[in-house]
Amino acid sequence: MRKSYRVKTEKDFQTVFEQHNSVANKMFIIYTMEKPEQKHLRLGISISKKVGLRGHERVWVKRRIRQSVLEFMPELKQDVDILVIARPSAHDQEMPVIKQNLAHAFKLAGLLAKDKTIENV
Repeated sequence: MRKSYRVKTEKDFQTVFEQHNSVANKMFIIYTMEKPEQKHLRLGISISKKVGLRGHERVWVKRRIRQSVLEFMPELKQDVDILVIARPSAHDQEMPVIKQNLAHAFKLAGLLAKDKTIENV
């Protein structure tokens, strides 16, 4: 994922947090902020030490989240900033489970532009 597609700065993260548009399921918390002037979505991922004490464990989860979002990219709204916060239950999950839970959270947040069924994931 190119850097222009990422929420990078602390200021940007705080701006999205302050909007309080959030949904959650057992693995993820999703914060969103509409930005009509934006041409493509931006993604921020936060993994705390509660998910994994070792750095490589957190990177493992982060890579799988990023790959899942890339696969959902055509179905997601493009004029939005998205923050994904992983909960500790995301630690030892396989890719299909992570993808299914992200699809569920995106559906709860109303981010799927097309009607994507979770069973097809």
